[in-house]
Amino acid sequence: MAARRPLTDFLGPRYWPTWIGLGLLRLICLLPLPVIAIIGQGLGEIFYWITPSRRRIAFKNVSVCFPEKTAKECWWITRRNFHYTGQAIFSTPKNWWTSKKSFNNSIELIGREHYDNALAQGRNIILLSPHFVSIEVAGLRLAQERTMYTMYQYAKNALVDEIVIRGRTRFGGDVIERKAPLRTLIRAIKSGDPFVYLPDQDAGRKGIFVPFFHELASTVPMLAKFAAVGDALVIPVGIRTKAWGQGYAVTVLPALENYPSGDDVVDTTRMNQAVEELIRPYPEQYFWVHKRFKTRPPAEIDLGTKFYE
Repeated sequence: MAARRPLTDFLGPRYWPTWIGLGLLRLICLLPLPVIAIIGQGLGEIFYWITPSRRRIAFKNVSVCFPEKTAKECWWITRRNFHYTGQAIFSTPKNWWTSKKSFNNSIELIGREHYDNALAQGRNIILLSPHFVSIEVAGLRLAQERTMYTMYQYAKNALVDEIVIRGRTRFGGDVIERKAPLRTLIRAIKSGDPFVYLPDQDAGRKGIFVPFFHELASTVPMLAKFAAVGDALVIPVGIRTKAWGQGYAVTVLPALENYPSGDDVVDTTRMNQAVEELIRPYPEQYFWVHKRFKTRPPAEIDLGTKFYE
């Protein structure tokens, strides 16, 4: 679990620039969500034009995953994706600092009966949550009702790392560093407290190749193993940022039935299908700037094929 440090540990000169940046960010976060949406989407538009490599990566991902869409439609999704990403740069820390009442008023929970029923049955729970731009919203909301564990990646700047941990755990629960020993994750799942799992990034050579939309993707096959060892239900959860700062919608889908099956390929494919189901209604809000298809199957490597030109 993540250790907390007093902020007085970060008063030295090396952290002064970080404090200044956090102060400016804090001032921006005092603004209402609709204003932050306008500022953030403007920032996203700037990033769209000044980061051509990321723009091309996002467009490639979108066009491969949605071959039924025209190039014009894929570019529209890509551009809107940058807008929502820019908005998240400010709205995410705002959610760390705003009042609980204000935060809760911005959340619409859809399908929460699937989550409540699993809790009522006394089942261990893994919440399958893909990388949407507002990824932390579901955990912040549901952790208020029951201790919840979420994953995070350690930041090199220790002050930033401390602020992130405090923000993500402000309403309860705890965070587990992505590289933590597997026994830590298993213990968290078996504890009876829900665990939020984000498995949808390129897994490198340690992954297995299964379809993600219309393309083979190196994928971590651990969800089924965690579910089996922890005797846990897997419940998909999606997060949508509403237009122009009107808040968020957290959608809870029914638990995956008869999961896991014991076959890594079948189970990992099914996991990706659940992720796809969450992405399809609002593809512009998924984290497309990541090189999801960076690691290629051996046959493509032998041919010298480059996915991202």
